[in-house]
Parts: sequence; structure tokens; C-alpha cells
Amino acid sequence: MRVLFFINSLSAGGAERVTVNLANHWGAQGWEISLVTIHPIGCDSYALLPSIRRVSLDLEDDNRSMLWSLWQKMKTVWALRRELIAIKPDVAISIMTDANILLAISSLWLRYILLVGSERIYPPLAINKKRHWEWLRKHTYGRFDRIVALTSENEKWLYKHTRAKHIDVIPNPLIWPLPVFPPFIAPEEYLKPERKYLLAVGRLHPQKQFDLLIRVFKCLSEEYRDWDLVILGEGNDRSMLECLVSDLHLQDRISLPGVAGNLSEWYRHADAFVLSSAFEGFPNALLEAMAHGLPVVSFDCDTGPRDLIVHEYNGLLVLDGDANEMEISLRRLLSDKALRLRLGNAALEVRRRNSITRIAAKWEAMFINPSA
Repeated sequence: MRVLFFINSLSAGGAERVTVNLANHWGAQGWEISLVTIHPIGCDSYALLPSIRRVSLDLEDDNRSMLWSLWQKMKTVWALRRELIAIKPDVAISIMTDANILLAISSLWLRYILLVGSERIYPPLAINKKRHWEWLRKHTYGRFDRIVALTSENEKWLYKHTRAKHIDVIPNPLIWPLPVFPPFIAPEEYLKPERKYLLAVGRLHPQKQFDLLIRVFKCLSEEYRDWDLVILGEGNDRSMLECLVSDLHLQDRISLPGVAGNLSEWYRHADAFVLSSAFEGFPNALLEAMAHGLPVVSFDCDTGPRDLIVHEYNGLLVLDGDANEMEISLRRLLSDKALRLRLGNAALEVRRRNSITRIAAKWEAMFINPSA
């Protein structure tokens, strides 16, 4: 099987990591895999197998003006089309909305390619595109043989708001054990063995609502003096979050170490995990935390957490955006070791349910019988 992936970049991110995981999985089976990005290879955060053909169009859009952006998009379409003609893949897979639209246009009249698009987040809650971009999504999605959605909510929205004909709900896969990639941050540099740790992982971005989480932890900090909070990630909200931690006098209780490629070590050192996002596509960090047997608490946001967590069985779901309910649920978890053990043991089931072999097989079924 000859497969081409197309994605904006391979910089640190959940969609990028899933793309690499699938590419490496099929590459290890002897498939001919090509991975094409718009951004330069120097931006890559993840390692591909040597057998995988890595192509960069090197046409990053720097947003100088609308006309410049349009010109860059046109150049991307023609550059991607040249790659499609040269590689002649059996299947072309695009990852995320922008890449989906560009692949749909680039592949016009190349009827020998099976086109598979992939939405990675719940569209209504993502940052709004310009109206013409939404129009393009609506009309170009009808060109795809299949569209992959992460959740049933995504599937329903896409059927209603685009011309997609066949949509498959396939969650993100789990690589076990988790691969290690740079940068490496030793947990021992931040964590003390006598302390307990509540862990959060994600971009320092308003979507993740880490400011809300910090304020909730402030309410718990006096009562649970043996617990600290660690937030792993990087982003534009760093300065704001650091100021908030300082204003609340929590510098000794809250750490923001940055992006860590050795996430398994951090999960192993943690005692509980929290997801405070306003919205998600399919939260990889939550999946990985559960795979490490961590008890988890998450807002029941659109979309993703409810596809992983069965409330009171393998985690706790909190009314979306309710800081008071989040505080109550975290108080339960931090104070009850037996509850933490019960939820953590049940969470381990995701290793089987979301294994890369099982999830990749769902994709492969589309390739073999695309009209089913």
C-alpha cells in the first residue's frame, strides 16, 4: 500500500503526534509512506522511520496580507499536486481542516487516489475561520471518499454542515509504551519524592483554561498541603499564568516546566491527572494519563472526555466549565486514596481499547472497502 499524509507541520501537537504514530505503524509493516508538510522539516518535533519519505513544501504562510496568503495557498496547491502526481499514492490522508481543503483542491481529476480527510477538533468550538474558508470546507468535503471524525458529535456536525458523504468515527490511537522525543525534562528537577502531584498537560492557551485550574487549586492548597500542581506545556499564556501563580502566592506549589518529550516519566511520578479544557477534539493527554493508571478528573467538554471516561467507573466527569464542581471533584480525589486506586485501575483498559493496532485496523478497513 502506498500512502501519502499531508499536514501543516510536525511541530509539537496532538494531531501531529497521531499522524507520525500512524505513519510509523504502517511504515513498519512495509507500506510505502510519504509525509508531506507545508512547514520546513526543521520544525519537526517527532521522529519518523528512515523508510518514510519526508517532504516539505516549505511554503509557510507569514500572514503579510490577504493577497499574500492567497498566493501562498495557490503555490501550496500546485506544489502538493506535483507531489501527488509524482508519488501516485493509493491513499492520500490529510490532517486538520486547512490541509483537508488544500488536498481536496490539489487532487482534482486525480481519480486514482482514494481521498481521506480528517477533522481533529469539534468545528463549532474551534477558532472561527474567515467566511470563505468555511465555504470551502462545506463544498470541498464532498470530494473525499471518507472523512474521519474523532467523536460522534463531530460526525453529526460534519454531516449537517458539509457535503461529506461518508464519515467514520475513529478515536486517536495509543502507542504503548509512549515514545520519548526531545526535549527531555527530568521530573526530579521539579518534583520532591515526599510530595503528591496533580498533573495537567497541554498548550498554555485559553482553550485549556489553566487559569481556572490554578484558581481552583488555590482553593484546595491550604487543605491539601502535601499536594502540588504541575502543568506541562508551552504557549502564549505562559506570562499570564506565571503572574497568576505569583499573585496567588503559589510559586512553591505550582510548576510550569515547559514541553516534555519524556511524558511517561511525568505520568509515572504523578498521583492524579486533571483536564480543564473548554473544548477538545480527542484529548491525547487524558488518554495517556489513563493508560498509565492515573485517576483522572475532566470537564465534560465538547468533545472527547466522555468518549474515554465512564463517570465514577474509570474517572470523574465534571459539569462543563463549572469551577465549583471541579473543586468538589478534585477534593474527593485528593482526599480518597481508595478512590484514586479504583479509578486508576479501571482506566488501564484504554491500553487495549485504543491500541495502535486496533485503531489502525479501522483506518485500513476504509482503504480496503471505501464504499462500505
